[in-house]
Amino acid sequence: MERLTLGKLGTAIYHRLAGPFSAAGLILGALFWWAALTPSLIPRDGLLQGAIGGLCFSAGYALAVALIAVWAWLGFPVLPRLLLKPIRVVSAIAAIAIMLVAAFKGDGWQDEVRAALDMPPNGGSWPFILITVGVVLIVVLMLAGRIFAALRDMVSAPLRRVLPPRVAVLIAVAAASWIFWSVGNGVLLDALLRGLDSSYRRIDALIPPEEAQPTDPMKAGSPASLVQWDDLGRQGRLRVLSQPTPAEITAITGREAKDPLQIYVGLNSAETPQERADLALAELKRTNAFSRKFLVIATPTGTGWVDPASMLPLEVMTGGDIASVSVQYSYLPSWLTLFVDPQYGEETAEKVFDTVYGYWRSLPRAQRPRLFLFGLSLGSLNSDLATDAYALLGDPFEGALWVGPPFASRTWNQVTATRLKESPAWLPQARTPAVFRFFNAGDRGQITSPGWGPVKIAYLQYPSDAITFFETGMWRREPDWMKAPRGVGVSPALTWYPGISFIQLAFDMMTATTVPKGRGHVYAARDYGAGWRALIQPEGFGEAEMQKLDDWMEGKGL
Repeated sequence: MERLTLGKLGTAIYHRLAGPFSAAGLILGALFWWAALTPSLIPRDGLLQGAIGGLCFSAGYALAVALIAVWAWLGFPVLPRLLLKPIRVVSAIAAIAIMLVAAFKGDGWQDEVRAALDMPPNGGSWPFILITVGVVLIVVLMLAGRIFAALRDMVSAPLRRVLPPRVAVLIAVAAASWIFWSVGNGVLLDALLRGLDSSYRRIDALIPPEEAQPTDPMKAGSPASLVQWDDLGRQGRLRVLSQPTPAEITAITGREAKDPLQIYVGLNSAETPQERADLALAELKRTNAFSRKFLVIATPTGTGWVDPASMLPLEVMTGGDIASVSVQYSYLPSWLTLFVDPQYGEETAEKVFDTVYGYWRSLPRAQRPRLFLFGLSLGSLNSDLATDAYALLGDPFEGALWVGPPFASRTWNQVTATRLKESPAWLPQARTPAVFRFFNAGDRGQITSPGWGPVKIAYLQYPSDAITFFETGMWRREPDWMKAPRGVGVSPALTWYPGISFIQLAFDMMTATTVPKGRGHVYAARDYGAGWRALIQPEGFGEAEMQKLDDWMEGKGL
């Protein structure tokens, strides 16, 4: 029976593969291809643009085929077979022409995006790579579509003997869709995620030879530490060994400085999120971190990374009298986690906040450090989710710097949605400016204005950051940030297309860190520094010191 079923499926697939193409599908697919090549936020190389073009062509083709199928299923009249062949020939020629013209115009469109981001133009091979990759993907997806149709036909054939034809077709489509979804989501996607997790786990475990275990007992991972050096992971080791040194701080401020404390607990340091949070608190106590003037709970990105450029300016401004604590919760990049599970890492962030904050609030107010939160990308989202409204009301932390907040961020969405309507979505003016303020590389007016309250939350976001401005609903409506006036780094040629823009921005999220510093999802140290300066308002750190710090960080490529 099984052999007979597979044989029938093979026969059905053969007949489907030999069947004609849809004329309407070719034209709509070509128009989707054209739209897919128009500018978005992040410039794309030929390989990636070919993937997007092929995916969008296939989506347009599938949409046209589905609409025609529904039309026929409802019993409406269709074109005579005699007219179909010449129409298909004309449609194929028109589709090829549209796609070729779009490929070469797309090269110029991409250069417009690159110019907006201060990047050099594409090379001359871009259209040819695009066409090659796009056509290969189209062939693969068309094959998958015809296998789906063959499976539908095979299921509907016996049903037609006992059910009305329309009902039989409806059941067959539902059954084929369920099989495809089960295989794609339950087998292929799971295998892909397991493979990625395994790959990133191995990368995380690499210890470059130059990263020797620290001997300073105040360093996490040292022989005196409660955290094993090998368990920190690559990102944790980089964080523990990051700059600045007391001598470097003194060279900028002209005052004696301390060595900043950088506490880090890796994903392999303990079994559960609560155990890792307890270990982080124990390490803070061991190093006497609560005697420092400042304490920062820095939630890392998906890979466990804490951008050194984010904490360095704060460590300089505070004269090194600061401790920061971070706990890893994942190996996967933030953009991948956002697609799979936007709340991934929330539990760890909550446990760390509750544990550290709970001990901090038990200390006498005059003897505890000023408490701040920090998060970049997925770290921003999880840092936000970890906080408790009651903590803000009863005994609040002093402030937070949340950078490149992902589109799924809870508080960021609420504040942006309720902004003053005369302000753009990429630089909102909050209705509660004493608490929430936004800034970017070109506009720091909000954070430098007086009127901050006891709790200060600053959002740093670049208008060209796809991880922040992707919207799940943009497949059906134009997002506010695309409307005029547009922010710096956003091409004036960017146009919203239903469905297409959704796919473009989804891919832009994956490549948002491939642009120059100060654009996309690559945040510059001087912007971090501006945010921290506004939040902590350091004494004796004026414009001269700030310029000296900016120049020093610029010299280090931060």
